[in-house]
Amino acid sequence: MRIQRKTLLVFLALIVVPIVAAYAQWAAFGLPSVAAQAATPRDVAAPTGFPAWLRVTHYVNLFFLLLLVRSGLQILVDHPRLYWNVHCTPGTEWLRLTPIEVPADRVWTAKDDARRLSPWIGLPGYRHTVGMARHWHFLSVLFWVGNGVVLVFLLFGTGQWRRLVPTSWMIIPEAWSYFVYYATFHMPPEPNGFYRYNALQQLAYFSTIFVLAPLAIVTGPSMSPAFTNRFPWYPKAPGNRQIGRSLHFLVMVAFVVFTIVHVAMVCATGLVRNMNHIVVGADDGRPLGLYLGALGLVVVVAFNGLANWAAWRRPRMIQHLAAAIVTPIMKLLFGGVAPAAEFPRDQVSPFFWPNGKKPTSDEWTSMNAGGFKDYRLKIYGLVENPVELSLDEIRSMGAASQVTLHHCIQGWSGVAAWRGLPTSTLMELVRPRPEARRAVFYSFGEGLEGGAYYDSHTIEDLGHPQSILAYEMNDEPLGELYGAPLRLRVENQLGFKMVKWVRAVEFVASHKDFGEGEGGYNEDHEYFGELANI
Repeated sequence: MRIQRKTLLVFLALIVVPIVAAYAQWAAFGLPSVAAQAATPRDVAAPTGFPAWLRVTHYVNLFFLLLLVRSGLQILVDHPRLYWNVHCTPGTEWLRLTPIEVPADRVWTAKDDARRLSPWIGLPGYRHTVGMARHWHFLSVLFWVGNGVVLVFLLFGTGQWRRLVPTSWMIIPEAWSYFVYYATFHMPPEPNGFYRYNALQQLAYFSTIFVLAPLAIVTGPSMSPAFTNRFPWYPKAPGNRQIGRSLHFLVMVAFVVFTIVHVAMVCATGLVRNMNHIVVGADDGRPLGLYLGALGLVVVVAFNGLANWAAWRRPRMIQHLAAAIVTPIMKLLFGGVAPAAEFPRDQVSPFFWPNGKKPTSDEWTSMNAGGFKDYRLKIYGLVENPVELSLDEIRSMGAASQVTLHHCIQGWSGVAAWRGLPTSTLMELVRPRPEARRAVFYSFGEGLEGGAYYDSHTIEDLGHPQSILAYEMNDEPLGELYGAPLRLRVENQLGFKMVKWVRAVEFVASHKDFGEGEGGYNEDHEYFGELANI
């Protein structure tokens, strides 16, 4: 792991400075005075204790949070670099979770840069499983957010919020006093958590529920091409897409740190009694809460093992389950959102990650050597006017130019200027039949598992002005590494949908009419989701 020096100094300051201050206070003035706090219901205004709904939502939160962290880590290592800039130029990352520096003496694609993660940590683990990791991540986040909404609603509906929400600024110095104790490895006089939290506990729980959780939710859409292209102000709120991705990661780290410290304090301040509080809702010393809590943890671990098993043994089932649950909800949230964002020319990225397998067929190699003079784009299928077009004919049909942000499913991004034929103009020429609902773009290049690469798009997406067959990139003819002679640009989609080295286009009635029936090569072979705008 490598972390940028300036960023490391900031993080160290945030951690070290408070601890040094705590030790300085202890050395100069001794431990601060902490008044004994209420420990019985006679001393505390209602509410007290942990009602059943709170205990259930607490457990459900843990259940889905573990799935979210494991699948999120798997998504992260598919591009194990975090940036504060949107261009993702190697060497500018603030955190690099790989020992590899991008080599300068050979082509190094984003797929090459992906790292392997053990299935004991990641869900599902190993390399090139970002599609399955996203399914688990989106499935988990829907239930996690739903559980959180129920929790917050009941907190304020029952008055339990008074145990969490600070009502006086005096909580700050009180919390600092407790921090001085913990930072210097002393145990302060603790209240009974069944009736009241100490000030530092209250701030920690309040921040986790009302700061960290909302941050996790709002930074997620900053990585959605459909959402950010429709609302370009959204990723600008944190700064850019990569800042949103970095903040999303840091929020995850904060959740993990909070969980570790929380569990450690539960153990240190009376494990049996504390487990009775949160598991069975009783304030006594019976071991029942400990036993039931241990059983609950066994269920969590067992389900995570089952999730890994299903990801490897029943991947198509998980893919279809996610499509049945996630897709309708995401369409409700993002449906009708079309790309609109453009960037100034001076924001074109100095580096644009290459990806995909460059074609090696004799046909493409020969045409590339001849400047693609013999190239013919074949458009066929459910069209009234099937055609074959040369590059000169494609250029003569009109052109659109755009400067847009590329969103890769692996996590990297880059700004580039594109010029090419609007796919709406192409459709006007070939006139798709009424039953044609999708167009399949076939590539000269191969997919990761072998065989020609392909992907498809709806007629509606192809009709948008920012959907083009690009033949220029950054005012130069499209290079062989980036998809020559033609590559697709559909700006409300993730990068894997934008087929490079386009060989032919076929109009079909359904995504079931080609390949394995899932909508594209990566959907067929790597179990990517059909919804590729998030």
